Parts: sequence; C-alpha cells; structure tokens
Amino acid sequence: MSEKNDRAVGKAAASVPAGQSQPGEIDRFLGAAKRLVPLATGQAGRLVFALDATMSRQPTWDLACSLQARMFEVAGQTGGSGGGLAVQLVYFRGLGECRASGWVGEPERLTGLMRRIACEGGQTQIARVLRHVRDEAKTVPIRAFVFVGDAAEEEVDALSALAGELGLRGIRGFVFQEGHDAAASAAFATIARLTGGAHARFDVNAPASLLELLRGAAAYAAGGREAMLRLAGASPAVKGLIAAMDGGR
Repeated sequence: MSEKNDRAVGKAAASVPAGQSQPGEIDRFLGAAKRLVPLATGQAGRLVFALDATMSRQPTWDLACSLQARMFEVAGQTGGSGGGLAVQLVYFRGLGECRASGWVGEPERLTGLMRRIACEGGQTQIARVLRHVRDEAKTVPIRAFVFVGDAAEEEVDALSALAGELGLRGIRGFVFQEGHDAAASAAFATIARLTGGAHARFDVNAPASLLELLRGAAAYAAGGREAMLRLAGASPAVKGLIAAMDGGR
C-alpha cells in the first residue's frame, strides 16, 4: 500500500466536490500531523479507529469527534505498560474514497483532522477497512480496531474471510452499531465473533453510550484484557464488551 502524507486505502481516492473538505487540505494536515507524532508512539498500544463517513453519518461523526479524546484519557489511566495510545483514523465516503491517517499520539491532532472531513453519500467499504488493518499490522503491532457504522452493504462471506484473518493475527474488532438494521447487525456480529472482539449498539442521542464503548476498546488497545477488567467495575458497557468477547470464540 503506497504512502504519501496519508494513504488511500486499497485504490485511489475519488475527487471531492467543491464546497466539501478537499483532498489537498486533508493531505496537508495529515502530512503535518504525521511529522509531529512523537517517536514514543512506537511503545504505545495501537488502535485503528475506523468510521463510516457516508452522508447519513454526519451526526455520528460529529459525536465521535467530540468523544475521541476520552480514548486517550482512559489509555493513560488503565494502560499496563504506561506507553499510552496511538490512534490511526480510517474513514470511507463518497465514490470509492477510503483513506487512512498516520499514527496520532495526541487527541488534539486527531480532533483537528476529523473536523476537516465532511461526510458524503456513498456505499459502505468495510472490506477495504479490514484489508487495511491486516496490511498495516504487517509493519506495526496492532492490538485492536474500532469500526463505527450503521450499515453493511457488502457480501458477508467476504467480510468473514477478512475478519478471520485478523482473528488469527490476534487483532480484536470492536464493532459499534448505530441503529438496528438487521443486515448490519448480522455482518457486524460476524466480524466481532471471528476477530474475538465484540459487537455492541449505541444511540447517537445518548453520547455516553458510545463514549463507554470507545473507552473499553481503548483500554484493550492500551493494556489488553487486564486494562478492560479494571475499567469494567465502573462501566456496565465495558463489562458487556468483555462478556461478548468471552462468548465470541
């Protein structure tokens, strides 16, 4: 997978209509953010933070933007080795655009990036996200990924094969679903089961529901199961993630 300032995942990104966040603007920001990431992130737990950025997702994107800093907080509180958390943003939108940032070690930089991206209509590209996680893990250790979405418009068999590869590599998938779409539920639950992770639903109108799920995933990325267990005593949502992981494989 080629890499410049940021990376188009799988194939070249589509152009963005005027008035939306432009690829050049995102490239410049990602390039600057990448240069600023401290070398210490090499010792941090790594979490791929993937989001569906198609048009219907703007409220959830805005919510995730407002909450993501709390992932870094919980990593600092529960991480086992003290290395903290490094996050890579992956998103898809529009006509075939799927992009990945560099690894970011500070929430302000991730917030700055996310605020420059506007959601656009398009089909889901979950398979490209899973392939990206697989390929990225060949060069850096990745403990977990988060995917936030509300739809799955791809063949479940193809997603299952990719999720199975990630599970064999020990990469846990935390798949957080807005709404109750039956096809999405089936696909998301399968991805979670095959990676040894967890599938959970949240309500965009109840921000705390997504926050606790993100905190649980970040704790796992930073400190593994033990870090999640320390957090679970004060968080029923995290306790539910652990139960799902225990029953998933």
